[in-house]
Amino acid sequence: MQPHEFLSRVVECLDGLGAPYLVTGSVATIAYGEPRMTVDTDIAVQLSERQARALCDAFASEEYYVNPEAAAAAARDRTQFNIIHPSQGLKIDLMIPSGGAFDQSRFGRARRIQIAPEVWVMMASPEDVILKKLEYFKAGGSDKHLRDIAGVLRHLGEEIDQAYIERWATRLGVETEWASALNRVRES
Repeated sequence: MQPHEFLSRVVECLDGLGAPYLVTGSVATIAYGEPRMTVDTDIAVQLSERQARALCDAFASEEYYVNPEAAAAAARDRTQFNIIHPSQGLKIDLMIPSGGAFDQSRFGRARRIQIAPEVWVMMASPEDVILKKLEYFKAGGSDKHLRDIAGVLRHLGEEIDQAYIERWATRLGVETEWASALNRVRES
């Protein structure tokens, strides 16, 4: 099974459950920016406990690993859980957002993107991917987040709505990280 096939299967299940989702993280920065290796796919999804259990039921076979109790708890507590395809080393992290103003904005800005022949997914906008990467960089300091942001900025250039990023960077408290990302692009 290829990564895009695994993602497609999860997305089909989410669509069938009527669970709004968006692909984000490194897979999104690769789609908008520059290629690199990644070990997992991140999906932000609005999922109830009932929907989480139904999603787990769809992957209840020896081919996959998913913990229904962890999934239900993640839906209830607004945390995350994963679905793993052990034999292929594939993992999808499903993150249940808090539902705040930023989450509402990014779900409203999601766009349908083709990631492989006949595979379409809802993808976070490049600006929202950058903002989440800024939050991750602030929380953990991993340079890979700044590299991902720089790749998106170099690739999309003027298409990026920097005013949107600046407004949200202030609200999210990542203005310093945004300045670092812009400096990285200028220096490269």
